[in-house]
Amino acid sequence: MKKSLNVVLIILVCILLFFGCNKKSSQSADYPIQPVPFTAVKLTDSFWAPKIKKNATVTIPIAFGYCESTGRVRNFEIAAGRDTGKFQTIYPFDDSDVYKIIEGASYSLQSFPDPKLETYLDTIIAKIGAAQEPDGYLYTNRTIAEKHGGAGLHEWASKNRWEMDSVLSHELYNLGHLYEAAVAHYQATGKRTLLNIALKSADLVNKDFGMDRIKVYPGHQVIEMGLVKLYRVTGEKKYLNLARFFLDVRGPGGRVYNQANLKPVDQTIAEGHSVRATYMYSGMADIAAIENNSAYLNAITRIWEDLIYGKMYLTGGIGASGRNEGFADPFQLPNMSAYCETCASIGDIFFNQRLFLLHGQSKYIDVLEKTLYNSMLSGVSLSADRFFYPNPLESNGQHQRQAWFGCACCPSNVARFVPAIPGYIYAVTDNDLYINLFISNEANVSLGKKKVNIVQKENFPWDGKVEITVNPESSGEFNMKIRIPGWAQNEALPGGLYKFTDHDSEQVILSVNGTECQLNLIDGYTVISRKWKSGDRVEINFPMPVRKVMADERVKEDRGKLAFQRGPVIYCAEWPENNTGNVLDLVIKKDALFTTEFESSLLEGTQVIKTTGNRTKKNPDGTVIMLAEEPVELIPYALWNNRGPGQMIVWIPSSTASSHPLPAQANDLSEH
Repeated sequence: MKKSLNVVLIILVCILLFFGCNKKSSQSADYPIQPVPFTAVKLTDSFWAPKIKKNATVTIPIAFGYCESTGRVRNFEIAAGRDTGKFQTIYPFDDSDVYKIIEGASYSLQSFPDPKLETYLDTIIAKIGAAQEPDGYLYTNRTIAEKHGGAGLHEWASKNRWEMDSVLSHELYNLGHLYEAAVAHYQATGKRTLLNIALKSADLVNKDFGMDRIKVYPGHQVIEMGLVKLYRVTGEKKYLNLARFFLDVRGPGGRVYNQANLKPVDQTIAEGHSVRATYMYSGMADIAAIENNSAYLNAITRIWEDLIYGKMYLTGGIGASGRNEGFADPFQLPNMSAYCETCASIGDIFFNQRLFLLHGQSKYIDVLEKTLYNSMLSGVSLSADRFFYPNPLESNGQHQRQAWFGCACCPSNVARFVPAIPGYIYAVTDNDLYINLFISNEANVSLGKKKVNIVQKENFPWDGKVEITVNPESSGEFNMKIRIPGWAQNEALPGGLYKFTDHDSEQVILSVNGTECQLNLIDGYTVISRKWKSGDRVEINFPMPVRKVMADERVKEDRGKLAFQRGPVIYCAEWPENNTGNVLDLVIKKDALFTTEFESSLLEGTQVIKTTGNRTKKNPDGTVIMLAEEPVELIPYALWNNRGPGQMIVWIPSSTASSHPLPAQANDLSEH
């Protein structure tokens, strides 16, 4: 009997060790390259650091203010029974705006401690917790409607929970943003208040959904990423399994609009709603990394190629069509009607960072950088209190940033993304330090057991000179991998959709401790392998000439036109700099000469491009002529519309054949 008990005990110990080891290894399995968290990076630059500060002092407070004034916060109070009334806002996904701003505020607290903001978050989180139903369900529209006998239930939601989520109810979408906010708040403050709400919700979702239970996929993806974050913070594999379930149960036979026409692993092209798409691709990347899932990895790699080779704007914007807020056919990239939703740019940054963490190739960061400095940054004003939903590449004055929107996903997305930007600068393995973005900062990073202090100094994106000082805790060997951007290697964008018109022969110059070195390029990174000691200095100088860009001939709208780029920054002509305020009638010839200079008094300080061009005039007989040559000044695309609405153009005709002359009468009047 005793011997039998011993055998049983040994078996039990083995089982416990097995599952314990499995749990540990499942938690450790993740991206082969890990980002250095933004909390370890302190920005010291004059470009991004002020923007992050404004996000903390302007964007987040006004966003919470609008959530209060529009009834988004009151929805939680009514659902909790602390107030009376019906659902206060327009959409059933309005809960998510509150969650996203909490996420951004949590990130902001780690850079700018603010006891008043932290107390305010405690108050809002208490309201969210009170609105949560006893079993964990949290969706204010339904909870409020049930208090009124079902009256006021949004038309996008059915009388039963979850039934309409594959269409438009957004129950799971809201929760995805809740889970992301909960993890951010827990990591920022150490408080479990919001995390406990999220876990209670996730446990309900896990109980209700499954292959033998409710088989409904999210109509708007994001819960997949949120569940992975819960898995990472708790180690509970049920959350990871649930994230995979929501991907595997999707399609076929559903709508292209929300990527449900095929199983995710069978998809090969970017189509449908662009924000939904990039959130789904990011969730697939998470699963591919943690579970080493080659089917997911192959699918998202094919989709990325389809997107980059024919569906991305030069500014990094994606989603050409306003009709579906998403992708059009390849090479259909209209400029004035370009949708390029701010949220889609942020989603594409999420996607490209994950692909880099999987593959370690610089082309993904090239796309991320292009998007970051152009289409994403265009989404928020210099004052940090006005926002674009679409980001077109041409305007006749009909576009203007807004203080808020009925559908407020873009302002709240900006609020949560901007403070996290320092987390995109560095990445590590046990023996590799990747330097992906060039932003002055001081960072403390860990490469396995090695601790290294890194100091970057530069005036990016206006100047290409970068200085990196390395201060390891103790001398030791590791690889520093510095990204050599495509734009510094005569590549406008990976895949060839856009190309520079000429070859620049000026070379990238690299030196270590004052000694010039050859570039050792692997996957787009120059690799410096050495035994590093405190005070070692790496200098790299990226040439930044003005480059003329042309689009693939299949992009009909850009034929016969040129765009202008310097470093990662795309430029445009805007009305205030250009004579009569008209820029849509401009021509800049292919042989035009350029100069560039920094204007400290313009748009809070910016690099401009100066050249010459000709306005075009249509004669009464229909012929088009060019008027006398005149000075033309170009500004960074991301800064347009900060001085009011007016004409703007990125792709500028290079001859009268592709020009857009103003009507004869208008041109004639402008000459007097």
